[in-house]
Amino acid sequence: MMKTTPSPIHVVGGGLAGSEAAWQVAQAGVPVILHEMRGVRGTDAHRTDGLAELVCSNSFRSDDATANAVGVIHAEMRLAGSLIMACADKHQVPAGGALAVDRDGFSDAVSQAIHAHPLITVVREEVTGLPPQDWGPAIIASGPLTSPDLAEAIRTETGEDALAFFDAIAPIIHRDSIDMDICWYQSRYDKVGPGGTGKDYINCPLDEAQYNAFVDALIAGDTVGFKEWEGTPYFDGCLPIEVMAERGRETLRHGPMKPMGLTNAHNPTVKAYAVVQLRQDNALGTLYNMVGFQTKLRYGAQSEIFRMIPGLENAEFARLGGLHRNTYINSPVLLDPSLQLKSRPGLRFAGQITGCEGYVESASIGLLAGRFAAADRKGEIISLPPETTAMGSLLRHITGGHLVSHEEPGKRSFQPMNINFGLFPELAPGSIVKPEGVKRFRGKDKTVMKRQLVAERALADCKAWLASELAQP
Repeated sequence: MMKTTPSPIHVVGGGLAGSEAAWQVAQAGVPVILHEMRGVRGTDAHRTDGLAELVCSNSFRSDDATANAVGVIHAEMRLAGSLIMACADKHQVPAGGALAVDRDGFSDAVSQAIHAHPLITVVREEVTGLPPQDWGPAIIASGPLTSPDLAEAIRTETGEDALAFFDAIAPIIHRDSIDMDICWYQSRYDKVGPGGTGKDYINCPLDEAQYNAFVDALIAGDTVGFKEWEGTPYFDGCLPIEVMAERGRETLRHGPMKPMGLTNAHNPTVKAYAVVQLRQDNALGTLYNMVGFQTKLRYGAQSEIFRMIPGLENAEFARLGGLHRNTYINSPVLLDPSLQLKSRPGLRFAGQITGCEGYVESASIGLLAGRFAAADRKGEIISLPPETTAMGSLLRHITGGHLVSHEEPGKRSFQPMNINFGLFPELAPGSIVKPEGVKRFRGKDKTVMKRQLVAERALADCKAWLASELAQP
């Protein structure tokens, strides 16, 4: 008896999560219709109609799968056949211990793969309401910039107000406008990362007087007003640089402007009081991103204030920073463990709209939503990743591992989250054993070993989970 091809699954949104979800569904042998509104209607942050366009940083963050939670989720996604990670690896640019990509090359590669897949059809249209019932199974991966009409439809269906936070993007500078007689190439602690040399960042040094003048200018700078967005909280992992400055004079030099692990090649004996790092943003090495310098300053203020940084006096900006509103749903209340809307079986959510934060986190939830939807469509048992894995721990946070408000008992409190070791279950008692010959074993050394063991467990359990999926009849 011949097997019939399942009817298609609809995916709304062609960002990282939507592209990954569509890819996973198609790789499972189920047809996909991917709906993307860019090309018909733009957003406040995107500049192209390419799939999986990166609108903020070009970094996928640490690629260390031995002791970094982000590196672990990278490795798990590679094991699961992630399109996003395959394209990121193919278009990486030097970034110390991080995996950064040429943003245009990366988006082009994702777009080409999606369009070339025989089971994926891309439809350029705005979906203004929830997917109609006659579509059958669907995934909403509309991202943090979900259109107002679709956001309102989601609110109407769920009866829950969508939560929201501000996100800000950092400026990008033309490399040939940076004064290399002042700046120098070096990765922090000379760390060599994927495709890197240990000299993957451009560093701009500030002495104490320059730093204080810069902080004063940031605090006094002309910023974009909140207007109707007033009261919406920032995500702490992506605070505007001027908001950080307002939190304390020393905040920046203990954050994105910390001087640790860097030695001025032009003046090795004098330690900088603070350092601004620039990270390569494209494969040609002609564009550099201001690391950690997301901002809501008005364009004129940005140009004036950022040119106070030594080495950037004549900086030419390929893109100035900006502010946009990110929205996400109250996922622990609304979604079941397989990312399905409790009030409407068959409709799943994926990506940043679920309350995860970050490129790889968003794509990983897209990966899971795609696999769950495909299994559902084929009548297979949905297999959730173990909570000991990075993907499983992030899924648990989204669908139930939230904080509970002590001020208002019974009220759920849920905020966006990057993957981190705090989301992983504890190791079994006795797992951390002092190495032979080591007299003092506590603090940092113990933490490093703990993270290494959690990472090893995660990757082993991920491999076992994927193998059990393949073993399904």
